[in-house]
Amino acid sequence: MATAFAGLINELEAYRLEQLKLLAKEKEPVKQLTEAERKEAEQFLRQPNLLHVTNELIGQSGVIGEENNRLLMFLVFTSRKREEPLHVISLGSSGTVKTHLQEKVGELIPSEDVIQITSLSENAFYYFGKQELKHKLILIEDLDGAGDVLYPLRELQSKKVITKTVVYRNQAGEAQTVHLRVEGPICVAGCTTKENVYEDNSNRSFLVHLDETKEQDEKIMHYQRLKSAGKIDFKGQAKVKQLLQKVQRVLVPVSVRNPFAELLQLPPTVFKPRRTNAHYLAFIELITFFHQYQREQKKDQTTGEVYIETTIADIKAANQLMSEVLLRKSDELPGACRNYFEALKQHLQQQLKVGFTNRMISKELHIPLSTVKRHNFMLHQAGFLTRHPREDDNKGFIYALADHEEYQQMKSNISTVLDAILNNIQATYQPTSSPAAQTTTEPVKPTPNKRKKEKPTSSSTAQPKNTPNL
Repeated sequence: MATAFAGLINELEAYRLEQLKLLAKEKEPVKQLTEAERKEAEQFLRQPNLLHVTNELIGQSGVIGEENNRLLMFLVFTSRKREEPLHVISLGSSGTVKTHLQEKVGELIPSEDVIQITSLSENAFYYFGKQELKHKLILIEDLDGAGDVLYPLRELQSKKVITKTVVYRNQAGEAQTVHLRVEGPICVAGCTTKENVYEDNSNRSFLVHLDETKEQDEKIMHYQRLKSAGKIDFKGQAKVKQLLQKVQRVLVPVSVRNPFAELLQLPPTVFKPRRTNAHYLAFIELITFFHQYQREQKKDQTTGEVYIETTIADIKAANQLMSEVLLRKSDELPGACRNYFEALKQHLQQQLKVGFTNRMISKELHIPLSTVKRHNFMLHQAGFLTRHPREDDNKGFIYALADHEEYQQMKSNISTVLDAILNNIQATYQPTSSPAAQTTTEPVKPTPNKRKKEKPTSSSTAQPKNTPNL
């Protein structure tokens, strides 16, 4: 029986290989930009306040709220073009539409660079072409249903290559061995409600905690009402998506060096500082990479390597975007529990209450009683809540906050550390001009487009609304 099953498996493997060869011939060609489209994208990348304008356009493309998370995710997706891509996991409670942010930001990346996966078998990644995943963005809708492929996924993230050997019989009945090799690097994004389950993956990724506030709920519901009333400009959204896809296409691989790296330090409260420090430095380099059309090319006289350099403005922007990430990495509470705790604090303050019970909070915050009990137990164990038995005949406890300001204090400490480091760099290097105003004299040029030049179109970049600058 075992021999029969082994033979069947070999036949299936051979059939799968043949089918993959056929599919490889049916790949869609990569879109080539016209000269006018290329100039439009390059002009966009040369404008001042690039991150601010990009964030505005992301919002105009249909991403509702999540102002910080959406720009961070867009930049992480951009890192697929680098040799050391970053990764992101979106975390949120059930019912928060976790995939919305990932899906919408993913639509801003050229389709030829994106592989969307809703269902995966254990060996799925081994049957891609050797370089089919190279510099691709892998979007996994639900990590909870992808448990069998997490190991090869981690190997692709860390080692940038996975291998597998399979045996099958050819038409003559002879046994043959095929070595499957799939190369990276890849950029991976996924969604889950189970933060603790994916610790190994989360160590390799930025953790994006979705906005679950009432304000964000209202933004989404307002958009839904406008959509139902026919007042959403879908053609305008499509034009914005196309522009940002063009921007992605004209970005080219280029080496980045950070002359300030030795002066950078993480807040001492950050857990697992080695991995976080690597993410912090890589994210700063990523912001420099995104500004490649505003950076002067330099050449290492020893190695001949061409590179661009990080500016102080890049570090400042990274600090602003990563402050929430660093805050979460300094927090001993899981994301869901922290969100509950902050909502609890705000509710008690508004209601002028001190003591509370599980059932009271469940009713007033419209949260399942079992969820409230679980969070309150965890908060009590961690010392964030005090409790004592109820004085009446009912079983249970009366809870109270042990510290109202602990989270704000932690946030303030992180901001203080980051600001002190930035001030130290500015004092040490004393730049003669604002890094944000630097323009390139020798921009990084992509491979020349050999298509026949066309007359530039009169397309214009959408004007952003007023929001705080990055």
